[in-house]
Amino acid sequence: MRSRYTAFVLELHDYLLTTWHSSTRPRTLAPDPQTQWKGLSIVKSELDSPKASSQTEGGSVHFRAYFKERERWHMLEENSRFVKEGGRWWYVNGTPVVVRLKPRRNDPCFCGSGRKLKLCCKE
Repeated sequence: MRSRYTAFVLELHDYLLTTWHSSTRPRTLAPDPQTQWKGLSIVKSELDSPKASSQTEGGSVHFRAYFKERERWHMLEENSRFVKEGGRWWYVNGTPVVVRLKPRRNDPCFCGSGRKLKLCCKE
């Protein structure tokens, strides 16, 4: 999950596509230069034990990712489903919810630095 978030930050669309399960993978991903990813928080991670018949594992990751778009802060919250096949984890799908945030200048920054927003990721 963290590697996929990093790929979004660095706009590594090829990596995102190669870590996407073939059953749900889109053909392409459009670049989004307006989005500035600022922070990731893993809320919960659950892995299933291997199933006796198929030798595959499944799991989910509940996360919150913070980003700026056109000078406005947002939070993407998603429960992502993953499956492990052939020793690799694959992203299958998720249920995303995007919420617009209205932080005040003295609130802590979403990047996790511990600094106030007005002194950190205000740009």
